[in-house]
Amino acid sequence: MEVRERIISAERFFELMEQPEYLDRVIELVEGELLEMSKPTRIHGLVVAFLTAEIVFFVRRGNLGEVVAGDPGFVLERNEDGRDTVRGLDIAFVSQSRTLPAPDFSWYEIGPDLAVEVISPNNKTSDTHLKVMQLLNAGARLVWLVYPESRTVVVHAEAGASTLHEEDTLSGGDVLPGFELRVGDIFPN
Repeated sequence: MEVRERIISAERFFELMEQPEYLDRVIELVEGELLEMSKPTRIHGLVVAFLTAEIVFFVRRGNLGEVVAGDPGFVLERNEDGRDTVRGLDIAFVSQSRTLPAPDFSWYEIGPDLAVEVISPNNKTSDTHLKVMQLLNAGARLVWLVYPESRTVVVHAEAGASTLHEEDTLSGGDVLPGFELRVGDIFPN
């Protein structure tokens, strides 16, 4: 099925994602337009799995909230003209005070407290920058962009951005107080 709508709302996007031709595709809705992403690579999967395990262990131990992975949808913008934005995230943390009572089959209608994106060579810099801005505008307090090629992490927060290298320590800051991880340990040898 070819999508002919020029502007797609979040509700229409939800419907499209249930259609057979979209089930195996990685698609986001960005300001009312479909954006198809490439399938993740092996290193992408390894880094996501490692970081998810580390964050889940820390969050569960402190009963801090919920961690999700695998590109669950976050509605980051709803606009009167229908130019809504629904983004998938590699990993996200939502604090206990902001989670819903019980998990269901809906998408999040809030920005996460922490968003983690593993950046692949085919990610466009302009879209990555837009995604960070959308996350911060939707209430994300911390965004980690993880770059396997350069073995770095760029940390975005309201105060600005900083780049961490292999010997630096990635911190959860006031979003996940006490969470620390050496950047070099994130990447497979």
